Amino acid sequence: MKTSMHYTRTCFFLFVLLLLGQNLWAQEKKITAAVTTATAPEAFPLVAAGKATPVLVDAADAEVVRIAAKAFSNDIRSITGLAPEVRVAGDAGKGVAVIAGTIGQSKLIDKLAENENTGISSIKGQWEAFRISVVDNPLPGLSKALVIAGSDSRGTAFGIFEVSRLLGVSPWNWWADVTPAKQENLYYKNGLVVQGPPAVKYRGIFLNDEDWGLQPWAAQNMDTDIKDIGPNTYARIFELLLRLKANLIWPAMHPSTKAFFHYPGNPKVADDYAIFVGTSHAEPMLRNNVDEWHEKTMGSFDYFSNRKRVHDYWEERTRQSKGLDAIYTVGMRGVHDSGMKGAKNATEAAAMLEKIIADQRALLKKYVNKEVAAVPQAFTAYKEVLDIYDKGLKLPEDITIVWPDDNYGYIHRLSNPAEQQRSGGSGVYYHASYWGRPHDYLWLSSTHPSLIREEMLKAYDMKAQEMWVLNVGDIKPLEHNISLFMDMAYRPETFRNSGSVKTHLQNWASEIFGPDKAEKIGNILWEYYNLAFERRPEFMGWSQTEPTTQTRRTTYNHFYYGDEAQQRLDRYEALEQQVKALRHQVKPEDAAAFYQLVYYPVVGASNINKKFLYLDKAHYYARQNRLSAQDYAALAKQAYDEIVNETDYYNNQLSGGKWKGMMSMKPRNLPVYLEPKLPNIELSAADAWHVAPEGYVTQDSVLFKKDAKGLALPTFTPWGSQEYFVDIYLSKEQRVKWKTKTSDKWIQLSAARGELTPALGQNQQRIRVSIDWSKAPKGKALDGAVAFKGAGKTMKLAVRAQAPAEPALADYQGFVESNGYISMFAENFTRKNDKQLVGWELQEGLGHTGKSLMALPLNAPLVTNTAQLKETAPVLEYDFYVLSEATPTVRVSTLPTHPVTSDYSMRYGISVDEGPVQVVDFKTVGRSEEWKQNVLSNSAMRSAKFDPLSKGKHTLKIYMIDPGVILDSITIDLGGLLPAYSTVPETKVGGSETEQMNSRL
Repeated sequence: MKTSMHYTRTCFFLFVLLLLGQNLWAQEKKITAAVTTATAPEAFPLVAAGKATPVLVDAADAEVVRIAAKAFSNDIRSITGLAPEVRVAGDAGKGVAVIAGTIGQSKLIDKLAENENTGISSIKGQWEAFRISVVDNPLPGLSKALVIAGSDSRGTAFGIFEVSRLLGVSPWNWWADVTPAKQENLYYKNGLVVQGPPAVKYRGIFLNDEDWGLQPWAAQNMDTDIKDIGPNTYARIFELLLRLKANLIWPAMHPSTKAFFHYPGNPKVADDYAIFVGTSHAEPMLRNNVDEWHEKTMGSFDYFSNRKRVHDYWEERTRQSKGLDAIYTVGMRGVHDSGMKGAKNATEAAAMLEKIIADQRALLKKYVNKEVAAVPQAFTAYKEVLDIYDKGLKLPEDITIVWPDDNYGYIHRLSNPAEQQRSGGSGVYYHASYWGRPHDYLWLSSTHPSLIREEMLKAYDMKAQEMWVLNVGDIKPLEHNISLFMDMAYRPETFRNSGSVKTHLQNWASEIFGPDKAEKIGNILWEYYNLAFERRPEFMGWSQTEPTTQTRRTTYNHFYYGDEAQQRLDRYEALEQQVKALRHQVKPEDAAAFYQLVYYPVVGASNINKKFLYLDKAHYYARQNRLSAQDYAALAKQAYDEIVNETDYYNNQLSGGKWKGMMSMKPRNLPVYLEPKLPNIELSAADAWHVAPEGYVTQDSVLFKKDAKGLALPTFTPWGSQEYFVDIYLSKEQRVKWKTKTSDKWIQLSAARGELTPALGQNQQRIRVSIDWSKAPKGKALDGAVAFKGAGKTMKLAVRAQAPAEPALADYQGFVESNGYISMFAENFTRKNDKQLVGWELQEGLGHTGKSLMALPLNAPLVTNTAQLKETAPVLEYDFYVLSEATPTVRVSTLPTHPVTSDYSMRYGISVDEGPVQVVDFKTVGRSEEWKQNVLSNSAMRSAKFDPLSKGKHTLKIYMIDPGVILDSITIDLGGLLPAYSTVPETKVGGSETEQMNSRL
């Protein structure tokens, strides 16, 4: 493992050793370099004794090399206060120097390459490779040089910024105000770093939906002369891309922003920074249709009826972009994110697209390169374009097919074996931010790192290695998602281990905040992403867009499974308390970065959850006549106010106002972001107090299980939940002292007496009820009670437990019925039987239970005959025990992934005991209602009913059919399963302590 590259601020001596193996960003072929603040044998002085070593670049080298060299000089100044002189000269000078240059463009580098011992020639001709080494007596007059050689100009820039990284300068130094530790001296210890070529050729970002952040911020702070996203903004973005070893931009293109080519300085700065310019799926031939196509004067954007005008429009830009590093999007859609005009159906659209692409390629051949196959071109099969492609569109072999995700992190499909042979290869367009149905997520970073890893590694393995583009919205606050995506694009092989992505997150935190804070911050962010995977913060209103609907109550269960809603609130509250404590502990120079990268996302997500879940409780508790209902309404409003206050701080005080206009807490003013509408709460004063056990909603609720003896808790079992709650609460403003009496010693209470007052937080109390099994009679049903007394009233609560003394259960380990249902986590199977190299593989960190099982390999043999699954298919087996005869309904939850290629579907088989296999398929088509609910919840559910089961042991079997299926959790409803949004806790006896602990989270 590479150790932290961030300076430990409390130590004078820093040593960062970079070893072979997993690296935070990418894997070096050779890496033995180190950085220190004290002289050592063979150490190369970057800054020593008050003098900074100059940086030499060749006047004939690319502009990006000079840009990177100047940035490197500023990086060293940010650490030591001294800025090395950047010399543009043809000779080496005297003494020591840093020499940075490109093979074939720098005379200094070419001269060094003549000496085979330097190894520079080993990277010649490669794509974006670089080599960093210390060379003794490299050239006449120089005793020693730190040589940064690139195979091309971007390779050189990457190498320069890699040294900055080794010095402790984060790629996010400007974009997230990450400040390196101050040092007096800097030395580079004799060593070698070789990187490249990258695994994915083109790696970049799409600036999108910039209306509420990037555009107003740029207009106010960066390009104030044009009040838009212009050259100054793009220069900062392009530097970030180079520091992340990225090379591609899809520019901002919403109506709020003028076209990239509208300002001549934009393509000029892209050329200076050696960044490839492309355009999104809806913008062929480097055109921004939203800004540049004017229907009133140009007619309809329709190649059927207005071919010449559209062709001229494309020709103008093709001529203008000649000589620019560009990737041309080919094909045609509507003016914006809509279907192509003029075609009556997909077949007609496919025929026209072939003509359109032929015309576009003729323009490229005329103005860009006569060898049109040498011109980078991309065809993005986005939305309806995928249907057109499937209608037999004949796409030239050299065009790169870009496969999109479904806008929510699940790639629609990838290249089949025939498509993998195309010379143009394939790529991926992936979202970490999105505007559209079923709901936007433009506010916070909420895509789980494990999902990014799984989907992008899948893409890489299916040969999508030509282009990766990430939709990043406004860039902020997606900093970690962007880093992860670019690191994967550069060296995906380092992410083979499914646990690597959590390590990456902690290393990322270490680089920014130091190793002493890394584990704590990494764990906070991991939990933040876990909660967002269960439900993104932007989806907590249960509203939708296109059309926009109003918010409604969540489907979190407040009355069963330990109060799902409160458990989620508790997890967020724990995160909030941690980040608020850490905010006072981080160094002053880290405060701004901590606020942007950790504090604001966590506190914002926590409070939008509080806003809606407290509102739920205000409604439900009012129906139970709880005085606390009014408190929860006030807390919902308080949570909203805190988001307002924190967002105001972000925009107006953070970093001295640097980010004014960047952060919007209500993109598009969607209902989910607005001030909560508080309920009108009217309470009856007939009773002073009452109790509500777990499972009690209201007397007239369809969820309330009526009991002959009145109020009762769910039945306890040794393998189910080990505690249930009961709330005692006021219904009017009166002080009430209360106490309890249990009927049996085996009934345990978390509190036996107390006092309720009308004050906030004191008008109700939650009591945990559990069973001391060591004191319970063995082998029979237990029937007890708890009596609550106070203010002259007594209420009795039935407490029942079940611990059958059946010989079959004595040594049984597995899943057991509890209260009419069984719950299993997919990873906790009893047996697994793979077939040769085909089967289920554990995915750490992915899914609602923290682990999942994925059907692999991705190119598994296609199953056309499912009749022989029992004999041929890999199978997972789960033993379970039924306490009485029942008719089961098995519900399997998977991640809502899509077929790996057009050859597959999303099938698996289910059987119970030796019964027949039921084949289910969760493949969705288009943007159906089922798909919408799937992506909102990150789950796809399928149910299967089976014949009645006898009392005793049985086995559930899950058969693999299609690759890419990711199993998450399973429930068996035996008549008692109640609604839940989150994963139902496991009902399991035996197994490891960790498994049992996880099942109760």
